[in-house]
Amino acid sequence: MTLVKEGVSRRTAILDAAEAEFSQHGYDAVSLRAIAKAAKVDVALANYHFGRKHELFEQTFQRRADILNDWRLDALDAAIKAAAPAPVSVHAIIDAYLRPLMTGDHLSDPGWRNYYALVGYVNSSTTWGGQLMTKSFDPAIKRFIEALKDAMPDASDAAIYWGYHCLSGALTLA
Repeated sequence: MTLVKEGVSRRTAILDAAEAEFSQHGYDAVSLRAIAKAAKVDVALANYHFGRKHELFEQTFQRRADILNDWRLDALDAAIKAAAPAPVSVHAIIDAYLRPLMTGDHLSDPGWRNYYALVGYVNSSTTWGGQLMTKSFDPAIKRFIEALKDAMPDASDAAIYWGYHCLSGALTLA
């Protein structure tokens, strides 16, 4: 599958190709050579920009995680501001967490569909799950956990933690 579009940098073409290949085949079944071929670049260029395959995998995963985190945090900030001076509701917190994934122009972009499949793969992987999900999403998730604690001051930390993980797990499986 060729993903290179006119006007796209070679670095972006490599990331797009890596995203498509990893989301379809998983980490182990993909080579840098296959990614370079899909991106229509020499394998040395992929290595130059990203280093080893695991570094390309991590950067491929992280680039959209940063965007998704920004969308979610903007939605959470807006919900908190709208609720002030009262604490934001649990419903509004969950909406801020979910709505950015499920609405918007990005849903028609094949790259985002590949990315969401990649998140499912990573989150269910014993090799990558804990490492990449934690690195990529925990800083933003901590803000959501704090908002939930404010919204439910009588709930235990464990209840909030496990409630979040149930929501996140269900989302990933969907």
